[in-house]
Amino acid sequence: MPKDLDVAKRAKVIEWLKTEVVDHVSRLFKALWEGSTTRVGDSLASLIMSSYILARRLGMSYKDLDDLLIDKLKKHKQEGHQLEDWYQDISALEEHMRKR
Repeated sequence: MPKDLDVAKRAKVIEWLKTEVVDHVSRLFKALWEGSTTRVGDSLASLIMSSYILARRLGMSYKDLDDLLIDKLKKHKQEGHQLEDWYQDISALEEHMRKR
């Protein structure tokens, strides 16, 4: 494949993935409004999947994204994030990420 076609294809895929992320957020909000736990779970899984694939298309490995997430969780814990104070959600997610 000629280089200019490959660059155009890569750019098109990135734009498509960006619209997928927005679409999954929209579907999540609709599922929350409707109270469908099945659709909420499906939308969240799709959003996470699209985010990982978008990161990969942007040149980031899945491990790099995981490491950035763990770093962000540490930062939130250190800064006393409310979800950590109230529910220990930050610690729970950090532990989950480390056990993978």
